[in-house]
Amino acid sequence: MADTRDFLLEIGTEEMPSAPLMNAAGQLGKLVASGLDEAGLAHGDVRVISTPRRLAALVASVATATDEVHEVRRGPAAAIAFDDAGQPTKAAAGFARKCGIDAAELVRRVDTDGREYVFAERSIASAPAMPILSALSERVIAQLQWPNYRSQRWGSTHETFVRPIRWICALLGSEVVPVSYADVTSSNVTRGHRVLAPGEHVVAEPALYESVLESAFVLSAERRAEAIRAGIAQVEAERGGAHVDTPKRIFDEVVNLCEWPTVLVGTFDEEFLAVPHEIICESMLSNQRYFPVYDASGALTREFVVVSNADPRVSATVVAGNEKVVRARLDDAKFFYDEDLKRPMEEFVDRLATVTFQERLGTMLQKVERMEGLAAAVAKQAGETDDGVAAAARAAHLAKADLVSQAVVEFTNQQGVMGGYYAAAAGESEEVCAAIREHYRPRFAGDELPSGMCGRCVAIADKLDTVCGIFAIDEPPTGSSDPYAVRRSAIGIIAMLRTLPSSDLRQLIGLSLDAYKAQGLEFDLEEVTASVERFFQGRLVAIAKDEGLRPDTIEAVSAVGVIDPVEFMARSHALEDARSQSPELFDDLATAYARASHLGDPSLGTEVDTSLLGDAEKALLEACELGSSRVSAALSAGDFADALAALAELKAPIDRFFDDVLVMDEDTAVRGNRLRLLNRFVEVFVGVADIGALSRKK
Repeated sequence: MADTRDFLLEIGTEEMPSAPLMNAAGQLGKLVASGLDEAGLAHGDVRVISTPRRLAALVASVATATDEVHEVRRGPAAAIAFDDAGQPTKAAAGFARKCGIDAAELVRRVDTDGREYVFAERSIASAPAMPILSALSERVIAQLQWPNYRSQRWGSTHETFVRPIRWICALLGSEVVPVSYADVTSSNVTRGHRVLAPGEHVVAEPALYESVLESAFVLSAERRAEAIRAGIAQVEAERGGAHVDTPKRIFDEVVNLCEWPTVLVGTFDEEFLAVPHEIICESMLSNQRYFPVYDASGALTREFVVVSNADPRVSATVVAGNEKVVRARLDDAKFFYDEDLKRPMEEFVDRLATVTFQERLGTMLQKVERMEGLAAAVAKQAGETDDGVAAAARAAHLAKADLVSQAVVEFTNQQGVMGGYYAAAAGESEEVCAAIREHYRPRFAGDELPSGMCGRCVAIADKLDTVCGIFAIDEPPTGSSDPYAVRRSAIGIIAMLRTLPSSDLRQLIGLSLDAYKAQGLEFDLEEVTASVERFFQGRLVAIAKDEGLRPDTIEAVSAVGVIDPVEFMARSHALEDARSQSPELFDDLATAYARASHLGDPSLGTEVDTSLLGDAEKALLEACELGSSRVSAALSAGDFADALAALAELKAPIDRFFDDVLVMDEDTAVRGNRLRLLNRFVEVFVGVADIGALSRKK
């Protein structure tokens, strides 16, 4: 076993942006580990350390040489490997090629079973680690990918990296690993913090790397995150229950903007608190990476947290500079908001005629007009009063107005939110304002639904209009593309309709497509309707699987063609519960149903001649008539558990029928009558579930 030493590869650069830095950090460890494995160098854990100016892989216990290998592999029998003239056959040549040797090097030997085979023997000498690590390091640097970022060149060579490389520190134990990339050669030195510890710092061996960095005022990403969280916790504690908003994406970016973080607090003028806090916070978070501070009651305060990478001794100067910057940013936000308030919302609505929703689907104004009718229809289905229906239509009319406001043009994430503020200033009801604010919900899986009925009506109308429109122009989502977020819209619609038991999705789809027809869009109404319904059923199937329902249960319910979310889920859960409570009964019933369905002939109809029936047949007919009546009543009442209970009552008579009766009787009249009886039996299940699906996976 070869000796082991720790290995360090540090790539030092100009400051790298946060997103590509995090992406590359995820790649680096995998590339180094796989490279060592492929080279046959044993190693321990691989740890990645990153800062804005460096990417480093620290590998424990790397072998100083590969193991010597002697490999013996048995191939085909000698009689197969060589012909009568002793020449290697294709079988021998293929085996040799697979083993990396020439066919002439194959050895013939009798194995333990007494038969003669050919063997491939190969010895691989031990190789020193140093040249392997040199080649591996250069290959890893070149292999790092920078999606969505253009790599840069520097010096006199053609190699690229996301930012110019300024130094490479590569060590195996205390020895420098020779690495050269784009005119930069490796050494045993790293570089410290630009201000607090500029210049080179010697790394005697990899085990000391992190301590050298820390003495040079550089912390790993994990340590920087801990330091920032601790500083923020202190700010919150000093303010007695205050809360600092640290969205994960922004927090991760801030961690990667510094090497020695210092948490500071700045303030802005109180006049800006009159501006909606959403655009104040977005301006601070997105533009400056400042964290807003809220008091114990949840109200935005004048303070904000900034994380500095400068010398802590100049913190006062850093705070003053950031306060000057934030004042200018918030001045812009306040100006946009004040200017928007000077215009009536109807003016914004009219201007939507200049904004394209989708090239073939028309303008945003046309979308709003379609949404008004659809939102009102949803409200009617939900049982809203005339006032509630009118509120839904009004909210839909104003829902997209803020898209042409100056504030939303500048702060696009606040669409809907700003519309709610403008509607309130215009004197609209709180119900309408809330609906405008929330109609983009749910924006992702697990997001909150609109809080009120009015908001849900508008949100459903908005999303359903998009789904139907995209299918009408034959641009449905594919496995790799969903530019209009149609899947997300469908999932949101389903989530909201599950709170509206009286909804009729099939009717709403028809209304939405009719609105496009009235607008003049040409498409095959019947074909597109079927496509949209299949699409929603596909989403329902996926959701049901996520909720833990068995695939055959879902298939059985899907076969009925139900697309209303409440009914689909109720049927699925009822069938799942019934199967769990009486597994053997439903397994047997499924088998009997499948057999009856297979034997039956739908073309014969269901009219049975009672004069030709025996006792078992009469018992089955009576059970079918009773079951049909009970199932019909249960479905009308939405009691799917009772419908399944009625089907369960058919097990005994159908079992008796198959035990006592020969269906395919020689008498054609008797045979036909029995087939019609089976059709009658199958008919009872129609509208409940395809019970036969429960037997197909057996």
